[in-house]
Order: sequence, then structure tokens, then C-alpha cells
Amino acid sequence: MDQGLKNFSILLIFGNIENLILAAQGVAACVNPLGLALLSLTAVVCWLLIGTLGTKIAMKYARYINFIGGFAIFVLGIQAMLNAIPGMMEFFH
Repeated sequence: MDQGLKNFSILLIFGNIENLILAAQGVAACVNPLGLALLSLTAVVCWLLIGTLGTKIAMKYARYINFIGGFAIFVLGIQAMLNAIPGMMEFFH
């Protein structure tokens, strides 16, 4: 694998975890699964196009992009856990 692409491998892994978190949030919010799937696929295709076309430009900013992406994933994970607490409390009563 190209060294430049290796810089983004961690972001790719955590991006997949982010997709799982967002899917869990959609399930917890009782969102239409088909609509959620279509929106998810649309977002993935958009990010694929942006990533494919913008990779050469973004190489010099890889460290910043990884930090910002990782921080966003961390915040979304905390948000998902906090939003799940009321449902968990109902489950245990």
C-alpha cells in the first residue's frame, strides 16, 4: 500500500465504526431502515468521490484530518451513548 494512503487507514477504520454508531442511532430513533440505508449509501458514495478526487491535495494535511475525524467519531460515540441511556433505564425498570 502506498505510504500516503497508509496515513488515512486509521481514519478509514474509525469511519466504519462511525457508520455503525450512526446506524445504531437510527435504530434507537425508530427511523425507517430503507430511508436510512439510502441516505447512508448516498453519503458513502459522496465521501468516496471526495476522497478519490481530493486525496492528492489532502496528503499534506493528513495529520490534521486524522485528528479532526477521530475527534468527530469520539464525539458521535459519546452522543450515541448519552442518547441510549433513557432507553436503557426503561429496560431495567
